[in-house]
Amino acid sequence: MTDSSRPYHKPTKLPGFRFDDLHGADDPAKTSRVAHETAAALLERVRRHPDPEIVSRLVSYTDDNGIDAIAELWSRAAAHSLPGALWRIYLLRLAIREDPHATSLQFQRGTEVLQSIDPVVAGAETPTGPSEIIDLADRILRGVFEGDFAVALERAAAFCRVSAAGCTSLADDADPTEPERASLLTRRALRFSEFAAELTAAARLWRSDSLE
Repeated sequence: MTDSSRPYHKPTKLPGFRFDDLHGADDPAKTSRVAHETAAALLERVRRHPDPEIVSRLVSYTDDNGIDAIAELWSRAAAHSLPGALWRIYLLRLAIREDPHATSLQFQRGTEVLQSIDPVVAGAETPTGPSEIIDLADRILRGVFEGDFAVALERAAAFCRVSAAGCTSLADDADPTEPERASLLTRRALRFSEFAAELTAAARLWRSDSLE
């Protein structure tokens, strides 16, 4: 994934709160050809021969290289497209790893207030602490390359729905005394809900051979 002849470039590290405002994809009607070609070629090649070492390198790619290279390729692709779906999975993993304490708290609260099967679909161990939430992020992304792609998208969507519920509940708690924090959590809940809807739609399109 890296070229040793290129000068070292320090990875771009995005603080966890940037997830709330980061609209990597503007969802234009037309996305670049390179986004679709690279996403399709990468997924087809790795899924055809899922070498564990290569999968591990892809899962941890942003840890060593930052998010900027992936963003350049896929962040402007439409939400309901293959590169758009991959971008959202990587962005979710980055947000989780940047602040595992906050994301695990949000997810754990969501499991307590949400009356649905989403916590089971997401597949996190319970109780869900920072190490469990990081492990979940890695397992979801690994499933993109070596499992059922639609299932990986659905697990990510379920994670987002649980986290959205958790953020909303925490925002209600904070509102009387910490209105700014409540506002941040409400905005984060909205972003999680948007991602959940987009990833669910992408999974549906994949199952019908319509995700391009």
